[in-house]
Amino acid sequence: MSAEPSTTSFSGRPIPIWYDDAKFGIFIHWGPYAVPCYAPVDHDMGELFAAGSWAEVFRHSPYTEWYLNSWGLEGSPTARHHADVYGDRPYASFVDEFHDRSNGVDVGHWASLFAAAGARYVVPVTKHHDGYLMWQSDVANPFRDRWMAERDHIAELAAAVRALQMRFGVYYSGGLDWTFNTTPIDSLLAMVQSIPTTPEYCEYATAHVRELIDRFDPSVLWNDIGWPRPLDPHDTFRYYYDRVPDGVVNDRFDLVGANSGRIHADISTPEYSVKASETRKWEVCRGIGRSFGYNRMETDATMPTVDELVWMLVDIVARGGNLLLNAGPTADGQIPFAQAARLTALGWWLRVNGAAIYGTRPWLEHSAVAGDGRNVRYTTDVAGTVYAVTEGSPSGELRLPGRSVAAGSTVRMLGNDRDLPHAVRGHDLVITLADHQPAAPATAFAISGLR
Repeated sequence: MSAEPSTTSFSGRPIPIWYDDAKFGIFIHWGPYAVPCYAPVDHDMGELFAAGSWAEVFRHSPYTEWYLNSWGLEGSPTARHHADVYGDRPYASFVDEFHDRSNGVDVGHWASLFAAAGARYVVPVTKHHDGYLMWQSDVANPFRDRWMAERDHIAELAAAVRALQMRFGVYYSGGLDWTFNTTPIDSLLAMVQSIPTTPEYCEYATAHVRELIDRFDPSVLWNDIGWPRPLDPHDTFRYYYDRVPDGVVNDRFDLVGANSGRIHADISTPEYSVKASETRKWEVCRGIGRSFGYNRMETDATMPTVDELVWMLVDIVARGGNLLLNAGPTADGQIPFAQAARLTALGWWLRVNGAAIYGTRPWLEHSAVAGDGRNVRYTTDVAGTVYAVTEGSPSGELRLPGRSVAAGSTVRMLGNDRDLPHAVRGHDLVITLADHQPAAPATAFAISGLR
């Protein structure tokens, strides 16, 4: 029988301020699936979710970290690829190869890239659905030998991330473990039924999560898919909050229960979707491309441009969310150049415009359109300064319809302390800008007294 959870002790728990201020984090999916590094790229997962066919979601999944499951579905693109490229090679051989290739990787050097990208927290996968452990656990897999990294990648990354003043969290797949249940998943019902419920798995998952909490004091406890039904996730939350009082837990211990208010969650986690939660703080999770794990099939055409990524972050933050953007390293620990270039460019934009992002909250009107038709997003900080962030780079004149300012107000473009000429004309605030502004993904203006 399932446990009967109670949210009483968590009622009214506020979202930790550090998390609401952070806005931008890095997800990392790295494991044996980085060896075959293949998934079809015809659709991104947001499109598949929107289409509503879960059979297509599983059969045509663009996620390389689901390689083992996709390969098990007869006739799927991954099954055809595996037969053509690898024949009858077993997944265990990918694990062996990953052991060898990953053992020489110093994951600490990733941290400097993430800091340069402007990330404020980092959440690596410690165990994905294939059951492989990315840290040196005292609780080994009971069914597979060598199903654990020989080098403690999680401990090394935690130290490097914290040395650069970023927060560190952990992802753990509590709901799926294909070493405990090997039946391929081809539907939403099959996925729910695949969550192990045996006493052995309940003890195994609980021991792992408590070990991760004890060793790493993670600022984020990011579970995936679900949690064994015989267990009350609130027992884990109590253990976690006792150790990390300002920690954050997501809604994936039980999505249905969290949405109904029966199960506690600090944040909701839309995936490849920017739809805001109406009931709690929300965090968009997605890859830079169409997969979380590294996919050899990805090209620039399957990844957002720098402009699209910057505007995605601006839009999410203006509506009260965070962005958890994934980096997918190769089996040799290389973050592909196309990913690194986008992260670096995002960080360059944030160096100049970060005041409009970090530590802000949605303003009275978070979305608008400027007089020239470009999109505008508004945020505000604790001092009452309002930031108007425009899509692209306006020049000559920026008209903000329906807005005015108090006497003595100031307007400046972030990156320059010069007070820009401005006036209220009719019902619009008009800001005078220099001509021939260079192209930019977005341009932020700090405005005092905006109303």
